[in-house]
Amino acid sequence: MTTLKLVIDRDSDWKAYYPSDDVTSAQRYIDESPLSPHRIINLCRNYQYQSRGYYVSLLAEARGHKVIPSVKTLTDLAQPAVYGVLDHSIQKPLNALAGDATRWRWNIYFGQCEFPGMADASQQLFERFPVPILSVTVQKKTNWQLASIKALGLHSLTEPEEGVFAESLERFSKKVWRAPRAQRRYRYDLAILINDKETTPPSDKGALKKFEKAAHRQGMDVDFIQPSDYYRLAEYDALFIRETTNVNHHTYRFSRKAAHEGMVVMDDPDSILRCTNKIYLADLIRTRHLPAPKSRAITSTQHSVLEDLETSLGFPMVIKIPDGSFSKGVVKVTDLASLKKTVGELLKQSAIILAQAYVPTDYDWRIGVLNGRAIYACRYFMAKGHWQIYNHSAKPSQQSGGFETVPTHEAPRVVLKAALDVASAFGDGLYGVDLKQRGDDVYIIEVNDNPSIDSSVEDAWSGDGLYDTIMGEFRQRLDRR
Repeated sequence: MTTLKLVIDRDSDWKAYYPSDDVTSAQRYIDESPLSPHRIINLCRNYQYQSRGYYVSLLAEARGHKVIPSVKTLTDLAQPAVYGVLDHSIQKPLNALAGDATRWRWNIYFGQCEFPGMADASQQLFERFPVPILSVTVQKKTNWQLASIKALGLHSLTEPEEGVFAESLERFSKKVWRAPRAQRRYRYDLAILINDKETTPPSDKGALKKFEKAAHRQGMDVDFIQPSDYYRLAEYDALFIRETTNVNHHTYRFSRKAAHEGMVVMDDPDSILRCTNKIYLADLIRTRHLPAPKSRAITSTQHSVLEDLETSLGFPMVIKIPDGSFSKGVVKVTDLASLKKTVGELLKQSAIILAQAYVPTDYDWRIGVLNGRAIYACRYFMAKGHWQIYNHSAKPSQQSGGFETVPTHEAPRVVLKAALDVASAFGDGLYGVDLKQRGDDVYIIEVNDNPSIDSSVEDAWSGDGLYDTIMGEFRQRLDRR
């Protein structure tokens, strides 16, 4: 059984809290060298290089224990260059809290703080620097900027701060290190990341329930976790992301942390990096000589550039922002004026955007690929009166077109081959390859790293077998690990 230990420098550091068998001294932890599974919260006074607190984290990692903070975190904390910048959304709360002051400081306890307006910023900073107690100082120039981030020891807290720390520790330890289940029925624990606030998630509730049942059949227990459960990942053996991914997003942080922890993860961070950027896909298609519509990268609105696009691609053409999803950030332009206007607007969001020749079809193919094998095939028809599958400006009931799911062996061979060829260039994960077909010609449009899998849609032909295939892949990778 995994044991939780709180490591402190001196017994007096814990005097404000109830005595607990979970608390041990740094010297005792260093001397005893426990080999049984432990999860360590290092609450030493000092984490500097070669200090006792530093060695607690270093030895914890050497012993295979899960520890907060890690040595990597302590190293990052000592390098101001890696601090990053404050999210624009917290400028207003900082103005309200700091008043006329140009410097302001607050404490973060396991991602929590006493100021509601700083909750998101505190969680983000804790995700970046997972240290039990952080002291954050900001200074105002044109905008608020990070001045310093320091780790604090228990001994430095005031009495009110001790109360906030105790409450935060209790919430954190319950989330991250829960008591083991009374009776373990499953060999592995799988976390499925979802977001109840997402309007167009990759899987509906019916599909999520089928994933859960399929996981049970494969000997895996399932917990559905939310974005706020970032530091519960240490509990699990595998992570399945069923929330729309992006690089500048918590889904990517979840994926990276899971990979760092040695978990089996879909989508893996490399797939997210590659699939969520259409510029990467366009260049990969070009270098591998794969079939796709003609495309060009755009970096300016110069008249010569736009005229060259008109000559090489013709009108209408499609302009895409690199990281759009569900047909968002994709615009069809029909003349030079609309091209210039659209390019100007989208270049404000990204330094490079993509122009692509327009290929009109009644439907798009979606081929689901897992570990180099096609696992489903769907035709998605265009939304009524629209040129895309999704029409976000239409009424909710008319925002998407119909679909037709077919056995993979009935999909055209040229479609399957193109899908498998491009997926192999991305990795061995779960992908949804979107393609257009006109006669014998096939055009790769997009590769999705977390394709839609909805109940009675993608599973319309294979039923529960689709879920068993995906969960079976998780089980095989866990067994190999």
